[in-house]
Amino acid sequence: MLSAQRSVLLRVLFVEDDENDALLLARHLRKEGYVLKSAQVNSLPALSAALEDGDWDVVISDFSLPGFSALDALETVQAHMADTPFIVVSGMLDEATACAMMQAGAQDYLSKNKLDRLAPVIDRERSEAQIRRERRMALEAVRANDERFRALAANVPGVLFQMQAAPDGLLRFLYVSEACQMLLGISADELLLRPDPLLGLMIETDRAGFFSALDLASTRSATLNWEGRVQIPGSDPKWINIRCSPRYLDDGITLWEGVMWNITQSRRAEAELRDSRAQLAELSEHLQRIKENERDRIARDIHDVLGGTLVGIKISVKLLAGKLDQDETLKKRVRDIEAMLDEAITTAGRVARELRPGILKEFGLAAAVESFAEDFSHRVGINCSVLCADHDIETDEDTALALFRTYQEALTNVSKHAAASRVEVRLTQEYDEIVLEVSDNGQGFQPEDLRKPKSFGLRGIRERLKVLGGSMELMEREPHGTTMVLRAPLGGRRSEQDADSAAVSAEQAQA
Repeated sequence: MLSAQRSVLLRVLFVEDDENDALLLARHLRKEGYVLKSAQVNSLPALSAALEDGDWDVVISDFSLPGFSALDALETVQAHMADTPFIVVSGMLDEATACAMMQAGAQDYLSKNKLDRLAPVIDRERSEAQIRRERRMALEAVRANDERFRALAANVPGVLFQMQAAPDGLLRFLYVSEACQMLLGISADELLLRPDPLLGLMIETDRAGFFSALDLASTRSATLNWEGRVQIPGSDPKWINIRCSPRYLDDGITLWEGVMWNITQSRRAEAELRDSRAQLAELSEHLQRIKENERDRIARDIHDVLGGTLVGIKISVKLLAGKLDQDETLKKRVRDIEAMLDEAITTAGRVARELRPGILKEFGLAAAVESFAEDFSHRVGINCSVLCADHDIETDEDTALALFRTYQEALTNVSKHAAASRVEVRLTQEYDEIVLEVSDNGQGFQPEDLRKPKSFGLRGIRERLKVLGGSMELMEREPHGTTMVLRAPLGGRRSEQDADSAAVSAEQAQA
C-alpha cells in the first residue's frame, strides 16, 4: 500500500454507470496517496469524447454497462490512446472473463470487493506504459533519423558507405548508398553481397597505393584520403576519391565510414590544364627565343651599321675640323658635334650590349652580371655593388640568358619603383641551383603590389624562371628595402620535368 503522506497526481477516467461505485473507487485511490483528477462516463460516445479531450494516466472500467461491455470500452481506448493502462474492476469476477479481457489487452481484472491490489497495479502499469511510450518515441526517432539520413544520402552526389576490414584482408561493405549505381554501375544490394566489392573494381596498378594509404591511416587513426581508378565493366575507367575515417570496435574490428566521389571530370580538367600550361610555357619559350633573335639582329644593326656610321661621321668631322681656318665659332661648333657623336657612339654601344650581351657568351654569367651592374650605376646613378662568390659557374646558354634577362628586369624595377640609393647583387651556386640575389635599400613593397593587374615585370620574371624549373621570391629587407631571390637549376632539370609531365599526361589520357 502506498504511503498516505505522499501526493501523486493521477488522472483517472472511470467507465462506470453507478456513481456510488465511482466515488468508492476515487475515495480508495485518495487513501492510497493519489491526488485525483477524474471523470466518469457511462457510454461509448462519452468515452470517446473524454479520450479526445483529456490525457489520462489510467482507465478503470466496470465490466458490464448499459449497452456495452468492458471489451467494447477497451477497443475504444486502444483506438485513441494505445499506451493508456486499462483496468477492469467489477463485482462479476470469473476466470474465463478475466482471461478474455487480459487476452484482449487489459492490464488487469480486479474485484470491487478486493481493491488492495488496485494501487500497486496502477503504479506498475503506469511505469510500463511510460516505458512503452518512451520506447515508441525512441523507435519513431530512429525511424525519422533513418528516413532523414536516407533522404540526405539520396541527394548526395557521392556514395556514402560503411566498410569493414576483415582479418582475411578483404573489405566488405556493411552499408552503401544508392548513388553507387550511378558511380560504379552496381546496385547497393549487389555490392553488399560481393565478398570483395571495392578491390575487385580497382585497377591493379592502383591497389598497392590504396593499401599503403589505408595502412598508414589505420596506424595513425587518421582520415584516409585516396584517389585512384576503378574499372567499370563495359565503360572507361573512372577516377574516384575515397575519404573515410576509422572507428574501432571492442572486438578489434575496424569500421571505415566515409564517402566516395567521382572525380573523373576534375582529373581530366587538371590534365587539360597541365597540357594548356605546358603549351603556354612552350609558346612563352618560343616568343622569348624570337625576342632574343630580334634583339640580336637589332644589336648587330646598331653595332655594325649605326655604330659604323657614327664612327665614320666622327672621322669626317675630325677631317673637316683640320681644314677649318681660325674661325673659333666654327671650331666650337665642330667640337660640340664631336661630343654628341661620342655620346651617340657610347649609347649605341650600351644599347647593343643590353640587347645582345656578348660578354655573357664569351665570359659567362658572372662577368655579364658585373658588367651590367656597372652600366646600370652609370646610367641610373644608383650605386650597384656585385659579389660573385662563384665566378666559374657553368650552365647552359638558355639558363644563363634567362637569369641575365630576369636580373636586368629586377634592376629596372629597382630604378622605377624602389626609390633606392644602393643595390647589392650576390651570385652564388647552392648545390645544383644558381642563386642570384638583388637587394635594395628602397621603400620596400606591399603584398598587394604583386597582385596588381599590370604587374607584368614581376610576373614575367616568375614565369620565365618557372619554365626553367626555377623560382622567384620577394622578401622584405631590414630595416627597409627589398630582396629578390632568383633561382634556376644548373641544367637538366627542365628535361626531367618535361618527362614527368609527359608521363602524367599519358596516364591521364589512359583514364
